Amino acid sequence: MTMSPIQASARLFLFAFAAIAALAGCASTDTKRAPESTAAAAPVQPITNFSPALRCMDTLLQDYGARDITIIVEDVVDQTKGAGAGTKDMLVSVMSDMTQRSRAIRVVASNKDWGNTVNAMAALKREQFAVTPQYALRATMSQLDNQNVRRNGEDALASVFGVDLTLLTTQDLSVVPGTAGRNSILLFRQGKAFDGKAEIRKFGVNFGLSASSGEVVGLASRALVELASIELFGRLARVPYWTCLGLTEAHEGVSAEMQDWYDTMAAQPAEMMKYFQAQLRLRRVYDGPIDGAVNAPFKEAVMRYREALGQPREAKLSVDFFKAYLSADHRQIEAKLGAVAPAQVAVVPSPAPAASAAAAPLPSLAAPAPVMPAAASAPAQLALRIGTANEARKFASGEAVQLTIRPSRDAYIYCFLQDENKKIIRFFPNRFQRDSHVLPGPGLRLPGDMRFEITMNPRGRMETVACFATDRDVLAQLPAGVNGGDFDPLPVVSLDQVRSAFVKVVNGSLAQDTFLIQPK
Repeated sequence: MTMSPIQASARLFLFAFAAIAALAGCASTDTKRAPESTAAAAPVQPITNFSPALRCMDTLLQDYGARDITIIVEDVVDQTKGAGAGTKDMLVSVMSDMTQRSRAIRVVASNKDWGNTVNAMAALKREQFAVTPQYALRATMSQLDNQNVRRNGEDALASVFGVDLTLLTTQDLSVVPGTAGRNSILLFRQGKAFDGKAEIRKFGVNFGLSASSGEVVGLASRALVELASIELFGRLARVPYWTCLGLTEAHEGVSAEMQDWYDTMAAQPAEMMKYFQAQLRLRRVYDGPIDGAVNAPFKEAVMRYREALGQPREAKLSVDFFKAYLSADHRQIEAKLGAVAPAQVAVVPSPAPAASAAAAPLPSLAAPAPVMPAAASAPAQLALRIGTANEARKFASGEAVQLTIRPSRDAYIYCFLQDENKKIIRFFPNRFQRDSHVLPGPGLRLPGDMRFEITMNPRGRMETVACFATDRDVLAQLPAGVNGGDFDPLPVVSLDQVRSAFVKVVNGSLAQDTFLIQPK
């Protein structure tokens, strides 16, 4: 399974994940509830579709640093007697619309004959596609046939369509907890002209659309898929997707959703800390590792951001802080923090978290001790070296290449491969290790235990690996031509272009080293 779509290159094979058992079919949406109960619950907010919400989600995914989410869509289980035809293509289209700018979601092309994820993984392995996806998306469309109901004092025919979206990991086909999207839509035909109307209820709000009876089924199905996709990927990336629907914490269910997310992470404090380490590094108030361990720069970053949100200046990851973070306009917060000089605390290897902190039901970070200013001295010059474990420089066809990357001090590392056809991909950081922070002592091994391989291409042509080291995480600031998905060909023609992109965004040191993968 090549990580690059370049078939005969110094191939970086993504391991096809072993599928040991087929998962039982998803539970379908409950369509037996009385349709009039939903219709009468709240005023109807008219919509044409959720396209603006998809564009909003694109912005949210980018703003919250979501990236390298790869999906394969299974064949849709259609229980609607044909009304669900085309749902799979609709899902692919919706995901494309949701990631035009962020490039956070990448749908792996699948053959229409692949009936499930097990067959798809086997086919991917045989056909050596570019990327083995992390997730499989399973969808079920269901329908409750026409019923006579009273609506606005008049008789109407009502149908209920439902869609269930469930996300599975391709590694073992387990369900990704807390991401499933289950929604239903009411379709009405009322009046002499049999005008069609549809209503979807979410967070206590009814979204309604109208069309001729011949068009309303297609429009409603699309809206239902759009809403379910927004919900699923919002939950997967933990972004406040409800804001794209015009909703706030005050609406029914939104606060409960945030509480659920918090409780899930708080059950494993290291997960909570990793989430905020990644987020605060994205906001440029933290410049340390994403390792789930307590360290002085992280404490200071939490206190600064809490203060900017109008909360007490304390190193505490409370549910109030989490909810305020999800509700904040981070551009305004970042502008506010820009006027305040950050604490001068060196980034050092993090100590192991205390046992008491791991057991705490609500993650809390003790305030850091005062830091005495160190004597002014120029930092050591940043340098970078790429080598191999056995110092090999030439390789036989198909021979594995194990790279060692060592910066001279703490740095953020980004590695690119230019194959024998001159196509360029980024292979670190990647979906297997998203954190680019590397310490000088242990360094970095690529691929190490990540699920891909680097091998010498069968043609025996030289290829080039180029790695860059910076003082801070700059991946999100790189231009679109360089900030593409992992293992995805970039629209650049040379590694010099990649270097130029780094030079433009780096405010500090930049180091580079190059390694030539040469044939024997």
